[in-house]
Order: sequence, then C-alpha cells, then structure tokens
Amino acid sequence: MHEILTLDRNLTLFLNGSHSLMFDGAIYMATQTLTWIPVGLLVLYIIYRNGGAKMLWMAILMISMGIFLSDQLSSSIVKPLTERFRPANDPQLMYLVDVVNNYRGGKYGFFSAHASNTFTVAVFLMLLFRHRLTGILLMSWAALNCYTRLYLGVHYVGDVLVGTLVGFVIGYGLYLFYASRKISYSTPPNKEKTTSSGFRIADMNALSACILLNYCVLFIFPFF
Repeated sequence: MHEILTLDRNLTLFLNGSHSLMFDGAIYMATQTLTWIPVGLLVLYIIYRNGGAKMLWMAILMISMGIFLSDQLSSSIVKPLTERFRPANDPQLMYLVDVVNNYRGGKYGFFSAHASNTFTVAVFLMLLFRHRLTGILLMSWAALNCYTRLYLGVHYVGDVLVGTLVGFVIGYGLYLFYASRKISYSTPPNKEKTTSSGFRIADMNALSACILLNYCVLFIFPFF
C-alpha cells in the first residue's frame, strides 16, 4: 500500500500544473460548470426534438439522479470515512503542488466527485445517443474534467480513477433503468438518417461541433 500511495503522489505531481499562465486559465475555465452550459442546453434540445417532452423529463430525471448519487456518495459518505487530504491541502505535499487562482478545494478529496459526476453524465448520454463521434467527444469531455483536477492539484490520480469507475457504474445503471421504461421517439420527417437509438445524425453532428467549438474557445483561440 505504501508503494501504491507513493506512485499515486509521484504521478499526481508529474501531471500537476505547468509554466503557462494562459494554459492555467484555460484549465481553470474548463473545470467550471458554466463553461459547458451551451453544450448542456443543446443536449436537452436534441433530446426534446427527437423524443418530445416525456423523453426530455425522463432524461433530466436520470441525469439529476445520477449526479445526486455520485456526488453524495463521494461528499457525504466516502470522503468523511477515508479523510484523505487533497494534494493542495496535504501537509506533506501542499508546498510542492502548483495551484491556480489559489483554488485548493475542500479538505478531503477521495474520491473525485467531479470525475464521477462527469462520467455518469457522459456514459448515460453515450448509451442514449449511440453515435460514435459524439460518444468519443463525451468521453473526452469527462476525461478533460478529470485531468483538470490533477492539473489544479485538488485530486490525486487515485481519486480520479475511482471516481471514473463510480461514474461508469452509475451511468450504465441509470441507462439500463431508463431503457426499461421504453420511452418512444418521434418520427423524423423526410426519412432523416438516425442512430440505432433513433436520434437524428444531423443533431449528433451539431452536438459534436458544439463540443469541439468549446475546446477551440478554451485551448486554441486564447493563444492567438
């Protein structure tokens, strides 16, 4: 266990921070919920457009329940039980960790609620939409959120890995429950191409473009 914890610390320090103030700002923005509101609104619109109000409210219920479960499991149960300091708050590590905007998070960090929340949402939506490119980009969004927690020094690699696993389990479980409800889809006009789950391909391409545009705004445009 000592060797595992040592490896965890070393990997965290390796992935933590950089020497670029602009990249610091991009990463700090990437971890903020407000940054991804346009993507979230488009997701809700696509669900409504393809399945109507009943499907929209069911999807909102599943996503809300998933975030509540993963967040409470992390914050109200596991963190108080394990009491593992975040790197930025760990007396043995806090002066070696790079922090951005003096952001250090709460006292304890195992496991990462950011990781579990984002992977819960990403896995559920990936299974719901059944579109390869959109699924890859949703996974990349969740992975980026995990990386931001390491970069900012508020989580260890182990915190993020366990949070990712929890998110996968909750997201998959919620989708199975959702699928058992047999929510019907609206019929696309003019025989539009759809995914195997009934979502318009054009809508999936629009969502993929929106995620990519967010990446450009965060990591490309600021450097010009």
